[in-house]
Amino acid sequence: MLSLRELDVFRRVMELGTVTAAAEALHISQPAVSRILQQAEQRLGFALFLRRRKRLIATAEARALFPQTTAAFAALDGVQRRAVELRTGRAGVLRIAAISAFANALLPAAIARFRAPRPDVVITLQATSALQVATLVADHQADLGFIIDSMSVPGVSVGDLCATAFGCVMPRAHRLAAKPRLRPADLENETLIGLSRQLPLGLLAMRAFADADVPLSIAIEVTQSTVACALVRAGAGVALLDGLGLMGAPGDDLVMRPFWPAIEVVGRLVQPRHHPQSRLAQDFVAIVREVIADNAPKPAPAGVSPRRVRRPPASPSRTASG
Repeated sequence: MLSLRELDVFRRVMELGTVTAAAEALHISQPAVSRILQQAEQRLGFALFLRRRKRLIATAEARALFPQTTAAFAALDGVQRRAVELRTGRAGVLRIAAISAFANALLPAAIARFRAPRPDVVITLQATSALQVATLVADHQADLGFIIDSMSVPGVSVGDLCATAFGCVMPRAHRLAAKPRLRPADLENETLIGLSRQLPLGLLAMRAFADADVPLSIAIEVTQSTVACALVRAGAGVALLDGLGLMGAPGDDLVMRPFWPAIEVVGRLVQPRHHPQSRLAQDFVAIVREVIADNAPKPAPAGVSPRRVRRPPASPSRTASG
């Protein structure tokens, strides 16, 4: 079997036609080229070139071998290019799992920004429940996960990523839009749109109203925050959502007014616990953080101390998320 060096010398002589030209291209001496060719012929058991009056004439065997040689070097070059792309995070596959609140809000902008300088990266985005997000990451079927639940699933680590206020989304012209903050009592006579009570934000709405001793009457129940915002736009009512929900349905026609006492909903990043992240995953998380910073709300007024929501571990009955 020929060594890579012998194949390279053979290729250069075939391409350039002379030992002198091959030696210059390879930055070695002419005797070195001649010696390597002789070694190659000894390994193969047949002549590659006929030497006539200081000229090399390729044999039929050399001409037959040359196409495979060039193909082998083209494949090798491809491997080296792909290795560089992987090292620099410009090629490969990135698998993302997220609840719909993230899939409809921050992630589209992050994916667009991420792929702009990386057109060869393939991204899969699966919107599913929080429990399924964590399970996919634990089973290495997703590289990254995005949820708003606290989650205790073996094989994953869950860290805080962002925090948004929980409150009410309404048309900008709504009478309550003039208030900087709302209490549950302000919404007693409103037609309320809410997420399913089996979802984190649905449960959060129930608790906020229960803490205020105000009965909660949901007129329209949905499973996605973008659907809730669409209903608000259609004039069907006002929606109980966090800031991510409004990010997923951008526009100047809707506003979100946070509750008082203030409540934060914490977005979280799910990663494999014992599996090193790829360069692609690391770079994507950095860009998600950039998008979060770009969409960060203005600081709360002095003296306002939001109550951060930390959910207990999700139960398997949760099949979707807002």
